[in-house]
Amino acid sequence: MLLWELFVAFGRANLLGYGGGPSVVPLIRAEVVDTYHWMTAEEFANALAIGNLLPGPIATKMSGYIGYKVAGIPGAIVATLATVLPTAILMVLLAAILLRYRDSAIVRGMIAGAKPVVWVLFLLLVVDFFPFVRPDKAGWIPAAIAACAFIGVYFFKIHEGVAIVTGLLLGALFLR
Repeated sequence: MLLWELFVAFGRANLLGYGGGPSVVPLIRAEVVDTYHWMTAEEFANALAIGNLLPGPIATKMSGYIGYKVAGIPGAIVATLATVLPTAILMVLLAAILLRYRDSAIVRGMIAGAKPVVWVLFLLLVVDFFPFVRPDKAGWIPAAIAACAFIGVYFFKIHEGVAIVTGLLLGALFLR
């Protein structure tokens, strides 16, 4: 039953995600934290932070990690397959339809309508993670790291990897 729940949770999140791996993160969080209660919000935030440090697609890394945490190696395999398999099959099936009707106003409208929803999901994820960078959580340092990372990446176009490594170093120095 647990392996089936893992398959359903990750399959559902990844089939409904639009726009790539990062857009699936709020849906995975909803399944893992809110629906099945396999992790707390803080545990999920920690897993996401660690997952973002590693190369490769975030959805696959999160599914493998969470699946392993919930049900060991079989859980990791099932959650990862649920992340990759349904989406791959659906993509192959829909590719032919999308390529045939890509100039259709309806298809263009559907895509344009999905983009604001993805933006809202990202915004909700930011709101969910806010408690982990608020000044009252560990002084002003987490908020300062977050602000510097945002300014560096958004305004100065510093690579996200540099921001992550800097956050790791600052955390190691000041947030022990």
